[in-house]
Amino acid sequence: MIRLANIADIPAITCCAEQAYEKYVGRIGKKPMPMVQDFGKAVAEGIVWVIEADNAFAGYLIAYEKTPGSLHVENVAVPPEHQGKGLGKRLLAFAEDLARMRGLPQIDLYTNEKMTENLSVYPRLGFIEVDRREEHGFARIYYEKRLDGE
Repeated sequence: MIRLANIADIPAITCCAEQAYEKYVGRIGKKPMPMVQDFGKAVAEGIVWVIEADNAFAGYLIAYEKTPGSLHVENVAVPPEHQGKGLGKRLLAFAEDLARMRGLPQIDLYTNEKMTENLSVYPRLGFIEVDRREEHGFARIYYEKRLDGE
């Protein structure tokens, strides 16, 4: 089940971000943005969804329209004990559905170039690399997925 997050989910979301991104701190040299994000603000803005497995928290998605015509996926995270079960892919599919419901023809996201696991996942899911640049001290790779040509 995927549902809009509420204030009671903030501790689980925060813990999930810490656990899911901890392995990247050494590679990047500092905490990735999701580890320091203000989840209370994001939940209050209504841009966070959680996925549950066996009636328990199993991951989250943050998505919103950042630029006209595209749903921006800010973050998708699944705690280690739930990884490898397809939950992250389900959250991304939900983001696509959300974009379509809003009449948006694409979704976009970025990842850190040192999160090498993602560099093969996103293209397999239909994302196209569109840019690479340094922002806020992070080397980011930007992807887009058109939804109107499927």
